[in-house]
This record gives sequence, C-alpha cells and structure tokens, in this order.
Amino acid sequence: MTRRTLKLGAVLLGVGGPGQHATWLNPEIPPDASVDVRWYIARAQEAEAALFDHVFIVDSQFITADSPNHYLSRLEPLTLLSAIAVHTSHIGLVGTITTSYNEPFNVARRLASLDHISGGRAGWNVVTSGDAGTAGNYSRESHFDYATRYGRALEHVRVAQGLWDSYEADAFPRDRGRGEFFDRSRQHTLDHRGEYFSVVGPLNLERSPQGQPVIFQAGDSEEGRDLGASIAEAIFTHAQNLEQAKAFRTELRARAAAKGRDPEHLLIVPGIFPIIADTDEQARAKEAAGRGERSFERALAELGRPFGWHDFSQYDLDAPFPEVGDAGELSFRTQAEAIKTSARENNLTLRQVVQAQLDVFRSPFVGSPRTVADAIQHWFEQGGFDGINIMVNAPSEFARFTEGVLPILRERGVVRSEYESTTLRGNLGLPIPENRHTAARHTADRHQPAQAPADATADATTVATERAPVALVS
Repeated sequence: MTRRTLKLGAVLLGVGGPGQHATWLNPEIPPDASVDVRWYIARAQEAEAALFDHVFIVDSQFITADSPNHYLSRLEPLTLLSAIAVHTSHIGLVGTITTSYNEPFNVARRLASLDHISGGRAGWNVVTSGDAGTAGNYSRESHFDYATRYGRALEHVRVAQGLWDSYEADAFPRDRGRGEFFDRSRQHTLDHRGEYFSVVGPLNLERSPQGQPVIFQAGDSEEGRDLGASIAEAIFTHAQNLEQAKAFRTELRARAAAKGRDPEHLLIVPGIFPIIADTDEQARAKEAAGRGERSFERALAELGRPFGWHDFSQYDLDAPFPEVGDAGELSFRTQAEAIKTSARENNLTLRQVVQAQLDVFRSPFVGSPRTVADAIQHWFEQGGFDGINIMVNAPSEFARFTEGVLPILRERGVVRSEYESTTLRGNLGLPIPENRHTAARHTADRHQPAQAPADATADATTVATERAPVALVS
C-alpha cells in the first residue's frame, strides 16, 4: 500500500484577500498582481517546482467598495487557469464556479476543455454563491434560498458528471486505414429532466485523460456539509485548532460513508496561513506586526459580508452587538449565525466582535521552519487534515515555506519527493471514475447467459457432412 502523504495546494490571492488589508503595499507584489497573468504563472511554476498538487483560484460574482482588494479586480478563473496550463506540466488547476448562476452544459464544457488543455489537471471548486447581491447581476430580484441553492448544486454537479460521460474512452478510434473516425455506439445522450435543469446532451467533447475533473467543494452549513459528503472529492475549509479540524474531517468522512462512498476518496484540505521566520521568537514578532497592519475600519466593513453586506458602521461600537434580524439569511447564513450566537452568549460589543473576526486570521502555524513543520506533521498524523492550501502573496514568504518547511517534511516522508502522475487525480490518489455506459455494458456482458452447446447428434451430423465427398455437378 502506498504511504499516505500530505497534499499541497497554493491559493493565489494577488493583492490580498479577506483580512489582508496591507498586502498590496508589499514591494514584492505588483499593485496589479490580481490581473497580471504573468504573476499567476510565476507563482504556479514555483508551486510546481515544489511539487504542489494544485493551484486554487477563488472567485465570487458580486462586490462592493468594501470588498477585499483582490476581490475588487481579478481574472475569471477558467480563463486564467487555461493560460497557466500551457506554462506548467504537472500541477493541478482548480477553479471556483458557482452552480447558482451557471448552466451545467456550459460548466461541463468549459471544465472539460481545461482538462484537455492541461492533459488531465482540472478541478472544480463547487460553490453556491454566498453573496446575495449576486442575484442582481443575473436578472434576478432575489438570491435563491438555501434549500434551492443546494438542491440546484447537487443536480448541477450530477448533470455535469453525466455530460462528462457522453463519450466512452474508446469513442474515437481515428483509424485512417479503416476510415473510421469515431464509433457512434460509444456516444450517449443524457436526456436529463430534473427539478432545476433539463439537459439532453451529449457534450461535444471527448473524455479527458483523468476521466472527469476533480470535484472540490467549500461550505460549512448543514446543507454544505451534506453536499460535500455527496459529491466532493476534496473539501476546502478552515480550522482554528486541531480538535476542530479532526471533528470536521471525522464528520465529513462518516457522512460520505453513510452515502455509500469510500471515505478514503474524500480529502480534507483546509487553508492555512503559516508565519515563518528564522526563530520562533522572530516569527511571533512577525505575527504581531502583521496584526498591527490590519485595518479595524476595513474589518468592520468586511463584517457586513456574511450578513448580505449589512452596514455595521451605523452602530455604536461599544454598545452590545446589534440586532440585525434575518440579515444574512440568503448570504453566508452559517457564518452570520455563528457570529450572532457568539456575541449573544459572550455579551460582546460590536467592537469586540470585529476584533474577534480579526483574530480569526491568527495562525496555529507560527515559528521557525522546524516548528511549523512539526505542527503540520502533528495535525496531519492526528487526522486533522489530508492536505493544506497555502495562501500565496509575496514570493519570499512562499519561499520560506517551500525552501524551509517542505524539505523537513520531505525528509520525514510526510510529502512526496516527486510527482506520481501527470493528472490531478493521479497525484491526489483519487480513482478515475468509470464511464457509466462502459460500466453498464461490462455488467451486461457479465450477466449474458452462456450459449447452450449443440447436442451431440447435431455435432456428429455436422462433422460427417463436412467430411463427406462432394458430388461435382456438371
């Protein structure tokens, strides 16, 4: 059995995501990094040189003036990943696409195209769009409710997977000698008619080297966890401590098993923010300096996002956390409810809630390269995660991880020393999904009754006839 190894992802956040208010001021980072394809390509090549499994492109469909800097102006994921694909050869390419504001056929085609362009390295981060304001960009007066969002998401993914099975692996012999370009018996329509989508098919693109793109998913609500257990092969999450991480992984694997899935084929890969310096003391000082760079005013504005961009600047900071009714019901409901519950149970003021949100970005992986390596190894071996996603901004900080921490983990056998495959599935240790039509045909062949043998008299007569002299007719 191949030894379990830590999976590695790089989340490319350009000029800074949530809580990274001063990132863009770093002279190492171009002020337009989030729209500079050369910046992304360089970071992806650095990650590939360090044998990372994938790069990860987050995305959303709605912004306000208070959105994080990177969110204000960034490249569309699959367009960007297609550019990265032709400048890399092994690293996986994972892009975020919402199921709420896309049609399954277009998504299936775009992802399958990226899978072919990259030689089997595409991954899909399935989201349902937490920003309720997205509805206004897609001719809707209101966002879908939770039940509809997640019902659509499950059906959307199932339809896409069905479309990816439109062609069996041997559908295109392209045999010039026989004049046979494709075998029409290996092409299949989908003929799906469901609650949210009606799709005939087939997809006009053949099967890719890894069969289907890898399905990633991120969502912490009850509906989100159930969706992840149903369709995800890797789950992107966040954990503040090892106990929380273990509990999440244990629950999701149990849910997957209850749905008849192999829990070993569900990877938990949280995002982490390692803070690394030559010594532990220097790393802690670096962490403190970073906290000082975060803007309280920006954090106050960003607090509104899970509540549907509710304006919290209108309230007294030192009064109890305000009653905001059902704000957030159609947005990031689980996060909003968690904030309200914590404020109520701990009698927090609005100022204290904002400060607590700033503290969410405190990292449990702070110290020298060896200290950080020890912590990552401990979480991994204790079942906290199957892999990690490193947030990437400044190249020198990323290098502290790839050149300082990774060699230690590699020497210990925690991470691999070479790529095992040219596909994302192969490197993640995930199986290639069998084409449903191929599987059905193989099942039918196995259950085909054996042909009854001819009786002995008939056999003898046949043999005698074959051996008898033949009269020549003039």
